[in-house]
Amino acid sequence: MIKIEELSKSFGAQELFKDLSFTIAPGEKIGLVGRNGYGKTTLFQMLTGQMEPDAGEISVPKNYRIGYLQQQIHFTKDTVLQEGCLGLREDAQINGWKVEKILAGLGFSREDLHRHPQEFSGGFQIRLNLAKVLVSEPDLLLLDEPNNYLDIVAIRWLVSFLRNWKKELLLITHDRMFMDEVTTHTMIIHRHRVRKVKGGTQKVYQQIALEEAVHEKTRLNDEKKRKQLEVFISRFRAKARLGGLVQSRVKMLEKQERLEALGKIEGLEFSFRHADFPAAQMLSAHNLRFSYNGQEPWLMDKLSFNIARRERTCVIGRNGKGKTTLLRIIAGELPIGGGTIKQHPVLKKAYFGQTPLSGLNEQKTVFEEIMSADAELMPQQARSICGAMLFSGDLALKPVSVLSGGERSRVLLGKLLATPSHLLLLDEPTNHLDLESCESLLEAIEEFPGSVIMVTHNELYLHRLATRLIVFDRGQARVFEGTYQEFLDKVGWESEDENQLTVGRSQIAVKTKPEDKKSLKLKKAALVQEKSQALKPLEGEITLLEKNIAALEKELHHCTESLVQASGEGNAAVITEMSKKSHRLRPEIEKNYRQLDKVLAEYEDRVKEYKDKMAELG
Repeated sequence: MIKIEELSKSFGAQELFKDLSFTIAPGEKIGLVGRNGYGKTTLFQMLTGQMEPDAGEISVPKNYRIGYLQQQIHFTKDTVLQEGCLGLREDAQINGWKVEKILAGLGFSREDLHRHPQEFSGGFQIRLNLAKVLVSEPDLLLLDEPNNYLDIVAIRWLVSFLRNWKKELLLITHDRMFMDEVTTHTMIIHRHRVRKVKGGTQKVYQQIALEEAVHEKTRLNDEKKRKQLEVFISRFRAKARLGGLVQSRVKMLEKQERLEALGKIEGLEFSFRHADFPAAQMLSAHNLRFSYNGQEPWLMDKLSFNIARRERTCVIGRNGKGKTTLLRIIAGELPIGGGTIKQHPVLKKAYFGQTPLSGLNEQKTVFEEIMSADAELMPQQARSICGAMLFSGDLALKPVSVLSGGERSRVLLGKLLATPSHLLLLDEPTNHLDLESCESLLEAIEEFPGSVIMVTHNELYLHRLATRLIVFDRGQARVFEGTYQEFLDKVGWESEDENQLTVGRSQIAVKTKPEDKKSLKLKKAALVQEKSQALKPLEGEITLLEKNIAALEKELHHCTESLVQASGEGNAAVITEMSKKSHRLRPEIEKNYRQLDKVLAEYEDRVKEYKDKMAELG
C-alpha cells in the first residue's frame, strides 16, 4: 500500500494543494480528476521522485515498483521488438511473445516489429514507450493522458487490457468513458484538497456538488442566524429585564464559527457563434480521391457524402489513415486529387486544426488573435471570449510566442468561438482539455444549430453526437449511415476478433451466435426485472428523504420567521421556544442530508452493478 500524508505543493503564489492525504490500496485502480493546473501531473511527478513536495511524506513499500509513461524519446535498440523487450523484467526475458501481443494491441503490425524505432512518428514512438511500461508489469502503473497518442482501435484495446490489470493503477485522462470503464475508484483534486470515492466520475462530482450545496445552505442559514442575533442584541441591549438573554446571545455570537463563501471556480465556457443558413444542403462530396504522392496507395478513393443542416458527422479510424487529411480538404487547406466538392455559395466554415501552432501569429497577443477571427467582432465580445478561454484581464495581452501548447489550443478554440459559422470542422478538439472542459465542449456542440464534421477517438462523444460516420478501416474510407453503437453492432473494427471483448457505451459487447439470441433476450428481460425490484426500495427511500428534507427546511424557515417576529415584539417565551426548535431542526436536516448521500451512493453502485451484468450478456 502507498500512503500519502499531508502533502503540500506551491509554485510561487500559486498553491496547488495543501495537506493532501490518501492511500492506494492493493488492486485499486484510481481515476485522478481535477481541472487543468490543479496539480494532477505534479502529483505523478512526486510519486516517481521527479519532484519534491514542499511538505508531507510519500510512503512506498520496499521493492515496490512504479511504472510511468515517459514522454521523452530515447531508444537504444535497432528494432521495435528489441526495444519493447527492454521493458521486460530480468526474470521474464523469455516472454517476448507478451511484448509482441502488446505491440500488436497498440497498433504495430508484424512488419513494424522489425523496423527501427526512429522510423516512426512521435505518436507511435510514445506508443512504444507505453508498451515498455505495460510489459514491465509494475506494482503501480501511472498513465497520464495515454489517449492523446492512441487511435480509437488502440484505445479500445487498452481499455480491455486495463480492465484485466491486477495491480494498482493511477490514471489521468480527459475521456470520462475511458476512465469509468477501467477504474474502481475516482479521486478528485478540488479546492486544494483531495477526495477519493469508490465508483465512477459521476459519483465523485455528485458528492462534491452535494457537499458544496450543503455548505452554501448552511452558510446562508448561519448568516441569517447571525443577523437575527445582532438585531436582537442591538434592540434589547439597554433593557435590564432582558439582560440575561442579551448576554446569552452575545456569547452565542462569539462562539458561532463563520463559514466562508466558496470561491467561484473558473472553467472553459463554450458557445459557438452561428450564422443562419438559407438552404437545406450545405456541402456535397462526390468520388473524392487523395494521396500525397498522387498515386496508390490512396488514403481515400471514391468517397461520397452529403452534409445537410443540423447534422453530426464523425470521422473515425486508425491514425495516419487520412482522417485529418479529409478535414483539411474540406477546409480548403489541401487540393483534392480527384472527384468534386460542391458547397453552397454562402457556406461559412470554422476549422479547428490538430496542431496548436497552425493558424496563430507569434507576434500577436491573445486578444489580437481572437479579434482577427472576425472583422465584425466587437472588442468587448473578444474580451468575453478571452475570459471564457481563461485569458481574463491582463492575460489576454500575453503574446502568442510565450504560450504553452495547451494555452495555444485554447486560443484556437477561442478563434473558433469568435467565427460565425454554419459548419464546424473539428479535429481532435478535446486534446489539452480537462474532463470538465470536455463536458462543456460536448454540450456546446450538441446545442450548435449548424452542422459539425469532427475527427475524434472519444467514444463518449461518438455515442452522444454521431448520426453519420466516415470510417477509415479495412484499407478504405467509407460512409456509415447510423449511430456509433449501430456501427459497433453491425460492422465493428477489423482488428477486433469476433469473440474479443469490445468496449461500447459503458458496456462490454460480445457478439453472439444467432441461436443464442432468444435465450439472451430472456436473460436480459429477467435482469431488467431484477434491477427494477432491487432499485425500487432505494428509489422510494430517496424520495422519502427528499420530502423529509423539504419539510424540515420549511419548518426551519417558519421557525426563523417566528423568531424574528418575536424578537420585534419582545416575546421572550416564543424566542426561547423557537430557539430550541431551531437548535433541534438543524442537526435533523444535516442527518437527513448525510443519509441521502449514503443512499444515493448505494443507488449508483447498484445501477453500475446491473449495467455491468447487462454488459456481460452483450
